[in-house]
Amino acid sequence: MEKLEQPVSVLLVEDNVLNQKLIFLNLSKYGFKIDIANHGKEALEKLNHSQYDLVLMDLMMPIMDGLETTIAIREREKNSNDHLPIVGLTANTYDADREKCLSYGMDEYMAKPFDLHEFFRNLKKLNII
Repeated sequence: MEKLEQPVSVLLVEDNVLNQKLIFLNLSKYGFKIDIANHGKEALEKLNHSQYDLVLMDLMMPIMDGLETTIAIREREKNSNDHLPIVGLTANTYDADREKCLSYGMDEYMAKPFDLHEFFRNLKKLNII
């Protein structure tokens, strides 16, 4: 994996500080620009003021979980031609979780702990890099 030619801006929506730091450090060294939201409501507020190339969305969070947040983002997009790629993150690795994430409007799904190689594969599949 090489450093990105063009920076990719990522909104990381994650309530666990340790996971935030781990993902931030892993992605920063490859040229990603990362903004962090601690829950879905905060993510929606950030999306009102900033543009991102990708959202990494934890599923289980207080205040507003990842599925609710994804539905809200997709609702906003109905009035535009925009589509913000969303990759769900979860500690649960059941096959049904992936289908559930996709049915709620996520573009891809990853299990925790965060796997950098899988992340890059997903970005290529979603034509982000």
